Amino acid sequence: MNGPRQGRHGRRAVLAGGVAAVAAATAVTAEVPRRPLRVGQIGTGHGHATKLEVYRRSPDWEVVGLVEPDGERAAAAARTPAFAGVPLLTRDALFATDGLDAVLVETPPDVSLEHAAAAVARGLHVHLDKPAGSSLPVFRGILEEAGRRGVIVQLGYMYRYNPAVLLLREFLARGWLGDVFEVDAEMGKVVDRDARAELARFPGGMMFELGCHLVDLVVGILGRPEGVQGFARRSGAGRGDPLADTTLAVLEYPGAIATIRSSGRQVEGFGRRHLTVSGTAGTFHIQPLDDPEAVVSLDAPRGDLPRGTTRIPFPAFTRYVADAADMAAVIRGERAFAFTADHDLAVQETVLRASRMPLDR
Repeated sequence: MNGPRQGRHGRRAVLAGGVAAVAAATAVTAEVPRRPLRVGQIGTGHGHATKLEVYRRSPDWEVVGLVEPDGERAAAAARTPAFAGVPLLTRDALFATDGLDAVLVETPPDVSLEHAAAAVARGLHVHLDKPAGSSLPVFRGILEEAGRRGVIVQLGYMYRYNPAVLLLREFLARGWLGDVFEVDAEMGKVVDRDARAELARFPGGMMFELGCHLVDLVVGILGRPEGVQGFARRSGAGRGDPLADTTLAVLEYPGAIATIRSSGRQVEGFGRRHLTVSGTAGTFHIQPLDDPEAVVSLDAPRGDLPRGTTRIPFPAFTRYVADAADMAAVIRGERAFAFTADHDLAVQETVLRASRMPLDR
């Protein structure tokens, strides 16, 4: 049996396109040196909170302080390399910092919106880690206030700047996949006992915790769904474990169906994380999502790619570097923000529907 072609010339050209897409997402204007933008972080309780290290290493940013009112978490932060040496401040002291430009909100989602709202009310840009809380009305109000004040709210969905996803968007923009009729995505891992107890506070379970990343991608591809069906099972219910750890969402569109699965029991789940987009002219498969490789199948030549199947590798991808660079460029007025409030609202509404959580409170 013949395997996927490496497509030497086509692979090189498309890979160059993917690298160019990443460069476009992270590029900054290189005229005279500019002062770093000033940023502080609120919270260390989110699973992605150590991303502060990316901002500490970036020439675009100066980290001025960390807010962590929980004593145990503050003590743990002092022992964590990503936070070591960062001044520990109260939230009021952070907001009073001279020249503060932006705030990273890295708290658990049940309290994140209160901090985001407080920052936006002071005219600060916000990076809000996922999901966008559990209240759609409150999140909508934050986005509306951000629009009035001319600041951005960047969501921490970690695949937005993934090079394979950027290349997929390029294929879609060029129409190389034809009409998309199916999207299939999966994201799982093994969640340890302590984390299971924390996540069980949210009825959406793993769909709310991990599946939200995939919802962001699907809505970016197909838009707001006309129907959403969410399914959740608790594999440990018989042992008193309340976490909804086996979840599935079906998103319905006029000419397409998307399926999203998220598990908290999946051994070697990182390697199985994938996104497959099927269209009438081709299929684009990314696996694994975190260290991406794409397998593209086309019904006819597209650009320098041949008909048939081509495997496309990508350079090593570090999460959040492009997010931080893009936010800096947007704040400096070097480019428009690509993720609109309408998109983020559609994502959050879909996340809550897929998680079988209320939309009205």
